[in-house]
Amino acid sequence: MTEIPQPQPWYSTLAVFDLETTGIDVATSRIVSANVSVIDAGGAVIERQDWLADPGVEIPLQASNVHGITTQRAQSEGMPAAAAVSEIVAAIRSVLARELPLVVFNAPYDITLLRHEAIRHGVEPLVDPSPIVDPLVIDKAMDQYRRGKRTLEAAAVEYGVELSDAHDAGADAIAAGRVAQAIARRNPDRLEVSARELHGLQVEWSAQQSASFADYMRRTHNPNFVETSGWPER
Repeated sequence: MTEIPQPQPWYSTLAVFDLETTGIDVATSRIVSANVSVIDAGGAVIERQDWLADPGVEIPLQASNVHGITTQRAQSEGMPAAAAVSEIVAAIRSVLARELPLVVFNAPYDITLLRHEAIRHGVEPLVDPSPIVDPLVIDKAMDQYRRGKRTLEAAAVEYGVELSDAHDAGADAIAAGRVAQAIARRNPDRLEVSARELHGLQVEWSAQQSASFADYMRRTHNPNFVETSGWPER
């Protein structure tokens, strides 16, 4: 009798994505570098694509100090922004078409910024990309009361993932994927679901987390604080 193969867990093969940009405002910031890769169940990179783009604007010193890419380098070595955005969107569309979950740490930043860039350069944007895996949202849901920062660097330390070149798009994307795998293996009772189910859970968790943060800010800092919500896009 032939055995029916069991479906692999969502974290067995993952696509990963990260951007480095000119700033923090998703509507106005531009892409400087990007990575879309695929990792296997052990976290090894089996496919990789990297981009360096000329954003068409000056890269602020504050941003260059974070990711190490200057305006001069982007202009001399980077591809035109429109071409880079088109290729990045196509790469993400391709991995999602293969039913690979896409790991994006703090997804609303990268996914929303990419949408604005696509519209800016006349590229057809992604529409309701899914399934997305956001280790930031999942970590907060699994370990709600852990003290300390919730940055990718902090998560890498917490889950034993090496991150030797933080704020490099490739290093960050791959580390985020490995963090997602580590979180899943630490919480099998709660995360042994399908990628589609996990996407829906993250919509709920993110909404709860945003509301909780807004309540905290109104009570302790600014009574007029306006909640920012929406996952995986704002």
